[in-house]
Amino acid sequence: MEPLAHSARAEKGISSQTYHDHISAVVKRASTNVSNACRYLHGDSFVFIETVTNGAVCHDLGKLDPLNQDVLAGNSKKGLPVKHEDAGAACLLQNKDYTAAILVSRHHQGLPDLLEERQRKKLFLRNAEDPSRTDQYLPEYIDAHNTHVPEYLIPGVSKNNTNWSFRGLRMRLALSCLVDADHGDTACHYGNEGDIIQPDCRWQERLQALEEYTDSLFNQDPKSQRNILRREIFKSSKDAGIGYGIVACDSPVGTGKTTAVMAHLLNVAIQKKLRHIIVVLPYTNIIKQSVETYRNALVLPGENGADIVAEHHHQADFEHIDSRYLTTLWKTPIIVTTAVQFFETIAANKPANLRKLHELPGTAVFVDEVHNSIPSWMWPQMWQWIQELVNDWSCHFVLASGSLPRFWEFPKMPKTNVSISDLIPMKILDKADKAERKRIKYITIPEPLSLAALIARIQSVPGTRLVIMNTVQSAAVVAHELYQIESSKGKCDGYCNVLHLSTALCPADRDKVVDQIKIRLRNKSEKNDWTLVATSCVEAGMDFSFTTGFRESCSVSSLIQIGGRVNRHGEEYISEIWDFRISSDEQLLNKHPSFDNSSRVLADLFAEKKMDVLTSTALATEAMRREIMNFFDGKAKAIVDREEKHDFPEVARLCRVIDADTRTVVVSPLLIAALQHSIKVEHKDLLRNSVQLWPKKIELLALEEISACPGLYILPEGYYGGFEGNSKPCFGYMKGVLTLVYMYKYGLII
Repeated sequence: MEPLAHSARAEKGISSQTYHDHISAVVKRASTNVSNACRYLHGDSFVFIETVTNGAVCHDLGKLDPLNQDVLAGNSKKGLPVKHEDAGAACLLQNKDYTAAILVSRHHQGLPDLLEERQRKKLFLRNAEDPSRTDQYLPEYIDAHNTHVPEYLIPGVSKNNTNWSFRGLRMRLALSCLVDADHGDTACHYGNEGDIIQPDCRWQERLQALEEYTDSLFNQDPKSQRNILRREIFKSSKDAGIGYGIVACDSPVGTGKTTAVMAHLLNVAIQKKLRHIIVVLPYTNIIKQSVETYRNALVLPGENGADIVAEHHHQADFEHIDSRYLTTLWKTPIIVTTAVQFFETIAANKPANLRKLHELPGTAVFVDEVHNSIPSWMWPQMWQWIQELVNDWSCHFVLASGSLPRFWEFPKMPKTNVSISDLIPMKILDKADKAERKRIKYITIPEPLSLAALIARIQSVPGTRLVIMNTVQSAAVVAHELYQIESSKGKCDGYCNVLHLSTALCPADRDKVVDQIKIRLRNKSEKNDWTLVATSCVEAGMDFSFTTGFRESCSVSSLIQIGGRVNRHGEEYISEIWDFRISSDEQLLNKHPSFDNSSRVLADLFAEKKMDVLTSTALATEAMRREIMNFFDGKAKAIVDREEKHDFPEVARLCRVIDADTRTVVVSPLLIAALQHSIKVEHKDLLRNSVQLWPKKIELLALEEISACPGLYILPEGYYGGFEGNSKPCFGYMKGVLTLVYMYKYGLII
């Protein structure tokens, strides 16, 4: 009887998959993955390719155990009685192919702490507590494999065992090549995922299209000083040389950075024959705006925009076999994603998170708003990884911001052998900085405010007001309180003058709120007295221009960034941006502990009168220097130390951009019904109609997991407040949570 790799799903009309078909498919896919990555590897690729290929050949060897075959033949969803990863690891260890053994032993669990693993001695890389059965039957497994998969025989003793452990990043890339092949073939077999055809890059044509697109914008008002500056920045960016492979772009707000940096990246992609361009943004809600710009500018006639420019809103990486098809992949020519997804992928150890990493070699990466992309303590290790990607894997990075901190020049940072060049010439930057000083003024309120005092301060200012709070709960409470006050005055009858925006809203609803904000900001003639209360998700990348800004104290860079959402186009006045703190007695508002250090640095710079003297770049650099130095002997040093010791789980934990293990919660009733009935849904629809919640909130709200799609949860009807136009604020999942927040304080339900 032909041995099996996957059991049948009779209820879905899906037959079993033979061991031969799965192994041969995984080897082919893994070989393609590793070959494509190694096209960009500087140096000998033989060991890397051999390691991944040997891992693919042996990864499911233990499924040939008779006890496992009985389960696979029985149309059962029960787990296999014999750990199937153990046989492949045992075989490769026997053949001294240690690196491949690591990949196989952990292709489901994730990369381990290798120091701890070595201390297990005889059980090194073995998954079974008692490996005696695997050891006894291993020769039979090997014979069965060679009989049924003769085109991919079990490899012999490795001749490359001296370099038995790759460096951390290379190990992650190797596991990515194997996992993507394994998960991809399994998802295809069960009908959840088809073969992905990657469109042609056509970089030269896209660059020409981008030039035509920007010309049309500049020519709308060719004599405008703003457009003259934008045209200069676009041209200098496009024509800039490749240099070392890491470029700095310090471009103030409103200077056309989105398209200017893309012109540079396209030029680099043409010269280096790269396969992807990834745009990394700090917040999910600004993805849509950038994606729309890039699709309008770069998609060629006859192409589908979603096939060329992909938008990835948040982490969507699933381990379970029935949910793997929903995992985010980096397959399109251009990917717009979040800093959370990008940087956590590089540091990951879990297979589902790593699945897309092998696409990174041969990629140009635009990290926008660098100062807000990751916590300061992550930069020392991340800087090492970026240099490795540039030096070894032909990547190209542009680090950009309206106030770019030059952290690579700090004393304790890993050094580069060459200087980092600037994308935009200094004379252009000086011109932009002079315009910036005529636009905004930063003011601090040193004494902490009560909720009532904050509301009164906000209402005392005329015009359009932007208020940014540090947490989702605080933003929702402030918006709710403002709405209640304005409603009691009869000011919200059919046209609510309070809007709310945060990650409590799914991307589809955030987009609707953003559209409403833009409409209101364009309306200069009437009803121009209203407030947007938001989280930091609007801090960067949004084309908003409010009259006044209020920012709960967070960091220097965050305060500077809100300046990009106030008086954005440099009207004939100077706008005020107020930095404030909340009283510790306020029970309805919660504190974000991650900002303690950075807010202290901001307070110090205000006290030293430096906020009025230094340029934005100098302020951001000085603030980040102080923040990193405060953390360097703690978190920053711990990450570097754990990476050197190959403690993969701890590195992944320490490199959480957002220190929370969130889950994906679906809010659309239509999608929930489809998923519950095992109806395949589009990956983009899932991302646009779901939110991320912490396990504690899931437990508090007693949310139900979708049994047909493990890893996804349901937000019950009535718990989510969707977009309802002008009538009232949209609170998303905070509609349900606010009830509990007020109940705990007042003992009643709003």
